[in-house]
Amino acid sequence: MAGIHAAAWRNIGAELAGCTSLRLAQTLDLARRCGIKAYPDYQGLLNDVDIVDICTPTAEHQHMVVEAASAGKHVICEKPIALTIHDAQSMIDACATAGVRFFVGMVVRFFPQYRLVKELVRQGRIGQLGVLRLKRVAYVPTNPVDNWYIDENRSGGPVVDLMIHDFDYARWIGGEVDRVFARRGRAASSPAQYIQAILRFKSGGMALVEGGWAYPPGVFRTALDVSGTDGLIEWNSDQTLPIETYLPPERNLVDGVGLPVAEVSEDPYTSEIRHAYEVISTGAQFEVTAEDALEALRIALAARDSFSAGGVVSFEKTFLS
Repeated sequence: MAGIHAAAWRNIGAELAGCTSLRLAQTLDLARRCGIKAYPDYQGLLNDVDIVDICTPTAEHQHMVVEAASAGKHVICEKPIALTIHDAQSMIDACATAGVRFFVGMVVRFFPQYRLVKELVRQGRIGQLGVLRLKRVAYVPTNPVDNWYIDENRSGGPVVDLMIHDFDYARWIGGEVDRVFARRGRAASSPAQYIQAILRFKSGGMALVEGGWAYPPGVFRTALDVSGTDGLIEWNSDQTLPIETYLPPERNLVDGVGLPVAEVSEDPYTSEIRHAYEVISTGAQFEVTAEDALEALRIALAARDSFSAGGVVSFEKTFLS
C-alpha cells in the first residue's frame, strides 16, 4: 500500500521526502524504487515532512497518528482508522488538539462507479432507498515475511479490514445505522472466512453486506446494487461498463449514465490523495472525515459483536471497544 500511495503522490506532483518501516529491507526497497531517502526511524522522518502518510498494519495506527500530531504534522492514514473506538477517538482528538488535519483513506468513495451511484441516489433517481446490497470477497491474504492480516489482533480480520469499505459506503448512501445483525462461517483449520451482515438505517432502508476471505488465490470480486421505489442500479467488478440502471422510461439515463473506465483520467488512489492534499492545502472540508471512518469502524465492530454473540446489536446500546 505504501508503494501505491507513493505513486499517487508522484502523480499529483508532490515531493516525496522519504520513507521508513520497522523492517529495514522494506524501507530500503521502497526508497530505491521511489528514489527517496530511507529513514532509519519514524521520528527522523517526522522531522523532515509536512504531511505523513501512514500505511502500516492497523494496530500501529493509533500511536503513529498521535505522535505525528504531537510533532505538528498533518496526517493521512490508511483504513481502518484503528481497531477500537477508544483508539480512533484518541487519534481524532490528538489531531484536533494539535491543530493538524487528519484524513483516513476510505478509497471506495473515490471509485467512479461508487461515486456515480451515490450521485444518482442523491438526485432521487431511484426514489426512496429500499435495499442496498454490497459485496467484497477476496482470498486469504498471503505475506511470507509477516502476514499480519490473518492476525485479528493486528488487523481486525476481514470484517474490520476489508468490509469496512462497504460499511462506510452503505452509511454514505443510506445514512446513520441503528441495528446490525451478522453471521460468519469459517474453516476450522484456515483463516478463510465469509461474513454476511444486515444493516438497518434509521431512515428505514436496509443494507446487505457480503464479504470475507473465501475465494481461491488471486480472485477478488466486488459488486453493488441499489434498489428504491422508482428504480434499480447494479454494478459488479466483472462488468466493462461502470453501472446498469433500470429506471422508468421517462427517467432513463440511456445517453449519459455511464462513466467508462477508459475515460477516467486517474486511478482512485490518486484521486483520493489529490483530494486530501488539496483540502490540507486550502483548509477546506474533507469529503470523507475521520469521524466517518470512526463510524464505519463502529459498524464493523458491531457486526463482529453480532456474529460472536449470535444476536442483533443496537446502536442504542453501549459498544465494546
